[in-house]
Amino acid sequence: HRDLHSFPTRRSSDLINTIESFFNKVDEGVLVFKEGVSNYLHGNQEAFNNNIANMAKLEADADDLRRDIENKLYTHSLMPEVRGDILRLLEEMDNIIDTAKKNLFQFDVEVPNIPAELNQDLILLTDICVSSVSTVIPAARAYFRTPDSVKDQIHRVYFYEKEADKLADAIKRKVFRQMTGLRLSEKFHLRYFALHIETVSDTAEKVADLLSIMAIKRTI
Repeated sequence: HRDLHSFPTRRSSDLINTIESFFNKVDEGVLVFKEGVSNYLHGNQEAFNNNIANMAKLEADADDLRRDIENKLYTHSLMPEVRGDILRLLEEMDNIIDTAKKNLFQFDVEVPNIPAELNQDLILLTDICVSSVSTVIPAARAYFRTPDSVKDQIHRVYFYEKEADKLADAIKRKVFRQMTGLRLSEKFHLRYFALHIETVSDTAEKVADLLSIMAIKRTI
């Protein structure tokens, strides 16, 4: 059983703390994403602008922390047995906040015209996608502290990802089959934004896939 506490140095402990700060930024990032989508849909422009600024800062902070972690891993030759896995985990986690930021910025750039009757569905879709991230982050933390519990935590990520897929499909069907007053170009735009939101849960699923392999390696 390989436990990261078999590296009981202060440096290893500092590194794990920095990794947890990085996870916090990803977590905060998706919460800002959720708030931002809601503010956009409800026409709260000023609050939405704040979300955009906050999102950019969190993503930049996450990038800085990721570089710091990579630097520490190499400079101090920490955790050599699992270094490759940790680097990959950081990359996939970074992808979550990058995707959330990119998607929120698309609302700002393209200013989609979203009919109010879709607000509830899109907010629910965002909630489900954010839940998939909120459940994968404790699983990633557990990898460093209690690897045996990772498997128990990630099954919920898959549940939310499937729910997000189903709801995104239902939204697309509604747009194309029921919303007859829209032009085809407007329908395409709405489908595109449902897809954007849905990709956040896809990035969480990739982290879950990676964690399940990493946890097996750690507990052999």
